[in-house]
Amino acid sequence: MFQPGCAIPEVVLDSPSPPITRAEVDLDRYTRKAIGKKPEGVPWIAHVRAFDLNQDGLMDAIGCEAKHDEVIWLRQEGNGQFTEVLLASNMQAPVHAEISDLDEDGDLDVLVSCMNIVFPNNDKIGALIALENDGGENFTKRILLEGVERVNDAKAQDMDGDGDLDLIVGQFGYDQGEVRWMENVGHWQYESHSLLQLSGLINVCVDDFNGDRHPDIAAQFSQQWEEIHLFENDGKGNFTSKIIWGSTNHDFASSGMTVADLNQDGMPDIVFANGDGFGPTLKPGPRPWHGLQWLKNTGDGNFNYNRIGDLAGAYSPVVRDIDQDGDQDVLSVSAFNDWGNSESDSLVWFRNDEDQGFTKVTLAHEPIQLLTIDFADFDGDGVGEIISGCFPSAPPFERINRFAIWKERTSR
Repeated sequence: MFQPGCAIPEVVLDSPSPPITRAEVDLDRYTRKAIGKKPEGVPWIAHVRAFDLNQDGLMDAIGCEAKHDEVIWLRQEGNGQFTEVLLASNMQAPVHAEISDLDEDGDLDVLVSCMNIVFPNNDKIGALIALENDGGENFTKRILLEGVERVNDAKAQDMDGDGDLDLIVGQFGYDQGEVRWMENVGHWQYESHSLLQLSGLINVCVDDFNGDRHPDIAAQFSQQWEEIHLFENDGKGNFTSKIIWGSTNHDFASSGMTVADLNQDGMPDIVFANGDGFGPTLKPGPRPWHGLQWLKNTGDGNFNYNRIGDLAGAYSPVVRDIDQDGDQDVLSVSAFNDWGNSESDSLVWFRNDEDQGFTKVTLAHEPIQLLTIDFADFDGDGVGEIISGCFPSAPPFERINRFAIWKERTSR
């Protein structure tokens, strides 16, 4: 989470880019409402994901509280009211949750990546845990992987074409880490296949990146590597790997990525952030090179690097049509900034100006130390809302919200 190779031909290196010159402030666009329980002490919300878990037509959210080892269900009751439900406790510092019908029984389960200890540790203490839904939203904990380097992310996808859901797992570790896929052999049993042993993994994403109709894997690494690797799948679970992007700055501070068709050409692109405030030599805080960028998919597993804009402490990129104008925008939050300055960015919208030129729009200066967001239509009015989670990793421990919903003002 908060921590910052090998040479392969045709690596796309980042290149210097001028700071974004189009910038606006729109603090009135959204109203913010805290949801869930009031925090006891400082919250560590490592991840939030919008999803209708009980499939009742009302959008809910799942949150990972890494300090208290909890997975939380923010169940919507209607009219913008949410009840906080504890899905599971003793979850070994959960930092990422994805929702999928893992056992294909018609209800939704939760796949949880657990670091056990969030801050630097090289012990094999990581775990991957499934919360199996019995159909009535009662969940049974199943440990699918344990005794490995700290697990940071996982996705469920059929990787070998046999019709069931396999697992793609990223392990941050510290001095050691790994990317693996876990072949589903039935009855909650999996056979692991190692794809790469490398420390500092931030995220794994799955999509057909090269257009051959088979799901591939993209993996983002921080630490001294600061690279994105692509694992191209032959459709049977055999992979060929290459580095598709890399930075020459060992404090580039990779902090998260997502897959989206940003330019709407029918091919999945990669949008990624660099904003980790914990560097190898400098004290925790913002860096002038922090921000957002995207790898434009040019076909056949090749990509072009583009800078979207600058944002100190950038985390949790989300790609959606925020202003309903037909193009794809980017949302992000600042986890590390100059919080002594009351005008430091907290929530930012990079507005797409129709042709992948972006204007930076500051939406909020607080709450501060947001780490994670998602975007969905929570109230069913056709306009999306933002849900945010707060993870203060260093002082000041003030001006914070544990969970919040941001609704666009109707008067606009």
